[in-house]
Amino acid sequence: MPFGERSAWRFHDSILKSDQILSKVVIAHQTSSIDYLYFNIQICSKMMRPYILAETNWKSVKNSSFEVAILPWGACEAHNYHMPYGTDIIEAEQIAAEAARLAFEKGSKIIVMPVIPFGVNTGQHDVMLDMNMNPSTQLIVLRDVIETLDRHGIYKLIILNSHGGNDFKTMIRELGLKFPKMFLASCDWFKSIDQKEFFENKDDHAGEMETSLLLHLRPDLVLPLTEAGDGSSKKFRYSAIQQGWAWAERQWTKVTKDTGVGDPRKATALKGEKYFKAVTEKVAQFFAEVANTKNGDHYIQ
Repeated sequence: MPFGERSAWRFHDSILKSDQILSKVVIAHQTSSIDYLYFNIQICSKMMRPYILAETNWKSVKNSSFEVAILPWGACEAHNYHMPYGTDIIEAEQIAAEAARLAFEKGSKIIVMPVIPFGVNTGQHDVMLDMNMNPSTQLIVLRDVIETLDRHGIYKLIILNSHGGNDFKTMIRELGLKFPKMFLASCDWFKSIDQKEFFENKDDHAGEMETSLLLHLRPDLVLPLTEAGDGSSKKFRYSAIQQGWAWAERQWTKVTKDTGVGDPRKATALKGEKYFKAVTEKVAQFFAEVANTKNGDHYIQ
């Protein structure tokens, strides 16, 4: 029977808040029937963030000026059995956005570009659907981004790196020579805070730190920790590599059985929340310092 023909309906409203959407759920039912009708009216719970390029618009941008652009760069790869392939992407996007918010609210003229989802995964070539972007390809992508910023007078760029396989130093050297007006920097957010302050087990990949972060940021994408591997891994036999003054690429499937390097089983959402706060505050400080420094005045005595 059509809704309009019911005579004794009662209405119950409830508000359900998710990360991005506020949903008003209207439940209507007739007292003499078990029939239910559900109406889900979605209402935006957040205003457009003017410091997020993907959310803002030309009306806002054309009248704005920006001192620094942030380019989050992640990777798409397996993270043990229990975490999503997009872990590095989620971390890059959310850490960049929150750090930018903190800097923006203190007056920094900052804009966060969309995250680059593919990183260098040459050592994981035999892990199913681990997506590899070669450093030579990254250089081309980065050059195009920098060329656009340079053309529009945004002369400072920070790459927020979220993947251990990415290394932008040589690219910054090469592109800095080609774009002399640009201040180019990269930062690894996962090196900004000592893990020992928050976690019992050191995390190299998909361990306690990253699992805690995802339990805080996207718990819906994390399987129960009972399904996670223990993250045990082999090390190079060479003392020079173990001591950190020599380097060779790890062949991932020869090093770890579950693709993880680090035990995730003591991870908690609370640890992730505290760590996220500490990291974003530290990164925001760097963003703000660069944004608020006159271009060309990057050195002190």
